[in-house]
Amino acid sequence: MSTGFSSSSCRFADYFVTCGLDTESGLEPDELSALCQYIQATKFRDVARGKLAGAKEGENFEQSPLRRTFKSKVLAHYPDNVEWNPFDQDAVGMLCMPKGLSFRTQTDIRKPQFHSFIITREDGSRTYGFALTFFEEVTSKQICSAMQTLYHMHNAEQYDILHTPPTPRSPEDTRSTQQLLAAPSLSRLQRFNSYDISRDTLYVSKCICLITPMAFAHACRRVLEQLHQAVTSPQPPPMPLESYVYNVLYEVPLPPAGRSLKFSGVYGPVVCQRPSTAELPLFDFPLQEVFELLGVENVLQLFTCALLEIQILLYSQHYQRLMTVAESITALMFPFQWQHVYVPILPASLLHFLDAPVPYLMGLHSNGQDDRTKLELPQEANLCFVDIDNHFIELPEDLPQFPNKLEFIQEISEVLLAFGISSEAKPQCSEGQSKLRVFRSGDMASDKRNGNLAGSPLNSYLLRENQTIARLQALVKRTGVSLEKLDVKEDTSTNKDSKVQCDEEELKKHQLNIRVREVFANRFTQMFSDYEVFVIQPSQDKESWFSNRDQMQNFDKASFLSDQPEPYLPFLSRFLETQMFASFIDSKILCHDDEDKEHTLRVFDSRVDKIRMLNARTPTLRTSMYQKCTNIDEAEKAIEMRLCKIDHTALHPHLLDMKIGQGRYEPGFFPRLQSDVLSTGPTSNKWAKRSAPAQWRRKDRQKQHTEHLDNDQREKYIQEARNLGTTLRQPKLSNLSPSVIAQTNWKFVEGLLKECRNKTKRMLVEKMGREAVELGHGEVSITGVEENTLIASLCDLLERIWSHGLQVKQGKSALWSHLLHYQESKEKRDATPAGLGPPGIIHDTERRKSDAGCAMPPLKVSMIQDMRHIQNISEIKTDVGKARAWVRLSMEKKLLSRHLKQLLSDHELTKKLYKRYAFLRCDDEKEQFLYHLLSFNAVDYFCFTNVFTTIMIPYHVVIIPSKKLGGSMFTANPWVCVSGELAETGVLQVPKNTLEITFECQNLGKLTTVQMGHDNSGLYAKWLVECVMVRNGITGHTYKFPCGRWLGKGVDDGSLERILVGELVTNTETEDRMCRTPPMQQSPGMMRRFVTISPNSKPKLNTGQIQEGVGEAINGIVKHFHKPEKERGSLTLLLCGEYGLVWALEQVFQHGFKSPRLFKNVFIWDFLEKAQVYFESTERSQMTQDENWQMRVRHFCHFMRAINSTPRNIGKDGKFQMLVCLGARDHLLHHWIALLAECPITAQMYEDMALLKDHSLVNSLIRVLQTLQEFNITLEASLVKGIGI
Repeated sequence: MSTGFSSSSCRFADYFVTCGLDTESGLEPDELSALCQYIQATKFRDVARGKLAGAKEGENFEQSPLRRTFKSKVLAHYPDNVEWNPFDQDAVGMLCMPKGLSFRTQTDIRKPQFHSFIITREDGSRTYGFALTFFEEVTSKQICSAMQTLYHMHNAEQYDILHTPPTPRSPEDTRSTQQLLAAPSLSRLQRFNSYDISRDTLYVSKCICLITPMAFAHACRRVLEQLHQAVTSPQPPPMPLESYVYNVLYEVPLPPAGRSLKFSGVYGPVVCQRPSTAELPLFDFPLQEVFELLGVENVLQLFTCALLEIQILLYSQHYQRLMTVAESITALMFPFQWQHVYVPILPASLLHFLDAPVPYLMGLHSNGQDDRTKLELPQEANLCFVDIDNHFIELPEDLPQFPNKLEFIQEISEVLLAFGISSEAKPQCSEGQSKLRVFRSGDMASDKRNGNLAGSPLNSYLLRENQTIARLQALVKRTGVSLEKLDVKEDTSTNKDSKVQCDEEELKKHQLNIRVREVFANRFTQMFSDYEVFVIQPSQDKESWFSNRDQMQNFDKASFLSDQPEPYLPFLSRFLETQMFASFIDSKILCHDDEDKEHTLRVFDSRVDKIRMLNARTPTLRTSMYQKCTNIDEAEKAIEMRLCKIDHTALHPHLLDMKIGQGRYEPGFFPRLQSDVLSTGPTSNKWAKRSAPAQWRRKDRQKQHTEHLDNDQREKYIQEARNLGTTLRQPKLSNLSPSVIAQTNWKFVEGLLKECRNKTKRMLVEKMGREAVELGHGEVSITGVEENTLIASLCDLLERIWSHGLQVKQGKSALWSHLLHYQESKEKRDATPAGLGPPGIIHDTERRKSDAGCAMPPLKVSMIQDMRHIQNISEIKTDVGKARAWVRLSMEKKLLSRHLKQLLSDHELTKKLYKRYAFLRCDDEKEQFLYHLLSFNAVDYFCFTNVFTTIMIPYHVVIIPSKKLGGSMFTANPWVCVSGELAETGVLQVPKNTLEITFECQNLGKLTTVQMGHDNSGLYAKWLVECVMVRNGITGHTYKFPCGRWLGKGVDDGSLERILVGELVTNTETEDRMCRTPPMQQSPGMMRRFVTISPNSKPKLNTGQIQEGVGEAINGIVKHFHKPEKERGSLTLLLCGEYGLVWALEQVFQHGFKSPRLFKNVFIWDFLEKAQVYFESTERSQMTQDENWQMRVRHFCHFMRAINSTPRNIGKDGKFQMLVCLGARDHLLHHWIALLAECPITAQMYEDMALLKDHSLVNSLIRVLQTLQEFNITLEASLVKGIGI
């Protein structure tokens, strides 16, 4: 969002406005506050008529008329209209006096209050307002008597309430209630009767306001305060007020960039200065106040929430505080800009905007009485709530840490300490943190003897008490930075008094602001110093780029993240997904040359270039080394220079051409100014639009032209194509009407649907991209962190959808509370006998169709069951956490769309929980939304299994013996051991009569291998096993571990145990399913073409096909290691699975193997054993061979002996598998192939055409195997059990 002001304005102020009581229309109550009061009153009546009107309740009487709010009007504004900034009466009226008029009597405090506000137009451009509210005596007799009448009515009403007899429940109740009510009633009435026309003076609030294109807060405040002083001081001002207002409106220009300006107020000069185009943008609010109110740690947390576009609600009794905090946080984001709803002061009539299901930054005025618990906020699952006055901040769950948070806090604290400001919130901290002694930082600064600052500034009591600073101290000691040198900044202004043209306070504010802002800006220049490398420039022209903006990726996120230090990832991966980052990169793509770059981007890029040059001179590897800000001094000097030497002085106020008698005024009253002299500016004035100096005019024309051309497009596209909540960037500040609310909510619904479409698409593209890589296409493009980020943002979107249009908020998670309501009603229905149909029918509709070849029927689909699983996980404590876990589980089970459809099919419940306009009650949008979610079924997610790694999960194992040779005669006792990516179970005995077992253990992760075997007991201990099936009882994932071999002595290869490698079974379902995912496994590639898969026929492959098989197996392993660590699949599958390395080398050794006599099987292991015997004999006979050869032989024999002497009964093929795995791990396979090819035993056992006898083929095989040398292969424990090498 451009924080830019309207380009056409070159005047300091566009309008001067007065707001207040319109005596013509009299007292009109503010509808909204009247409604609130009515609700309060009815609450009170119910209580009073109930069992007991306790003394406490009595305090809460309906508001007395003096405390009510009445409608304020814009009384006058000068000039009538300005072409470049049309006057918005509704918005100005609402924001000058957001709570309407208030009345006081002479006994109340009536201090003037200053506040600023911002009006954001629909196109995102901003205008600032600065308002001073003060009290004036009410002179109108009608108004005073109206107030008196209201009081009479009010008192009578209170008397009625107090004397309404409550319905007695028992004699004691009656007595106690009467005593309670009778006693205080009279004194209460007197207290309420606080306005008496004969004895009291009535005052009403009035407001004067400047509307300006740029936020010169300090200058505007001085102008307004001097104008107010002019009407309240006993002496009349030197000239009529019109002269001063005219001067500010028409004769004071905006200072040009990089210049300062001085003009005259009523009583003294006013100075303002504007940064040059090479400096940080203009910012004139006191950051000191923000840090004093919230403390450094809280400010940083709030800053993190804003960067991640989390909904932020600021809460304070002071309008100016709301504005200061909001503007400060958005200014510190440089070079990024807040892209969403931004209303630092939310007028009472726009409270329905808190229901907005989009990111927002809003400020809510508190009346000082209600505490946080009374605030009913529509959604809190992803809300950052900032109670400014109580120095307290509530954060959403799992907020990532800002990179280098501790060092960053340390650096900011040092800047603040140099100005004598504590890094803690001022009066007290939020509860839970240590309370600080009240302590004035000014004293601390001046008193150097107290050891607080001069000695070791971070050692004061104040800082010792705070945990963050304690952590910092430890960190500082470790880094060896000495804090002794850090001294309180001497007052720079004392020696410059003669020169500096503004007061000390003002200079100090500028210095502190620029220092803190530079420290923040430096974080982004360091973090994104090489961002340009990762910007994806569009290949097509601008027009087509604009129209396809939605589908385009504009930044290579995966590569950027892979360069970042690990601790940065949780924050950065979420930040790269935000709208503000996308818009920043968009504007980078749109501005090729420096000329058309917008200001922020130009400044940022020049800083990044500096850092790059520094790094080029001192090349450092990217580390998370914290680099402090170095350019504070020059930024500070620039400001001081401007303030010492004022560049422009505006015309002095002068007498205007007014009639005699005009311009007089009554002391104490701000007069109605003469509109005839204020409505138009001077015609010959050089600042006026039409005759501006040539270079300004030319600049402006160019600027308007480019804005017209580019900005129209740029705004239109960047905001429209890109913004998910496009249509509701900014609420229209107009009066409340049902049609406006309905229209706003309709825009929300459209926005949510669009956001859902974009999110699902983005997630699918990422995921499909990755699966394509696993199937052998393209490059990998997603990291685990990124997938987590996308799923977290989907959970956030679901929470926003579920909290849109809620009737009554319950709990922090709207989605979970809806699920609980559903669970409750379903359990009630199931409990009533009427609801029971024949159980079979229910079962049938809920049941998934099972895979034909699978002896394990899939889990019953049950949303309630999935909820119970989540409720049983003790690690998840909060509702928001439960909702997120449930979404992850449903995604993993591919049931998210189906479950939510079921949840929303209970129309009665949805009606009960949601208002008519809610997203969930818009049928078409809801259908489309569910359809978008359905597309997730096209890919496999493990977002539940991979995140909840410590929970207990029930597993079900079934062993399926071959149907041909039924295992009914089998007498031995079988066992299994299941291994996954996270853990393994240990040996589990399986009952031989059922061959099934269910057990619970800690999450194993994705399953990789099953070791199975038997104890060889009984008469018939031979067993042909087809496969083993294992199912995860929570996610329903079923894995199939094919075997197809015998286990038993004297049959097959004599093995009593085998290691089986499995893969995920996908459910093929027609209903509710979109498409089937290929199994998560390495690319099957060419081999599928050559191998006819049938268990009996051994395929005969030619040498070319065998080479290709080896190549593909090696290729799979190489690709595995090129993926980011968190993303790698199962290495075991690539080694021992179908078409893995073991299989490929098996083909090599079987090629040309001489066929043995009938009925006798010869195994590769037999050949290897013979070769071992030969090598050992040659070693003993000490035939002369080179050192290398002997080394290889020794290794080979050592491994063969170790495997043969293992206590495990793994059979000959199992031993061959173990040898290949160990050889791959220790990078010895290519040596062994070379040895065996030269061995005489090969000549005996292989035919001449065998691959092992062809030198060129053996050499190419060795070359291929050598590529494994660069990888560090770690074997799963199950593959090498019992081997001590």
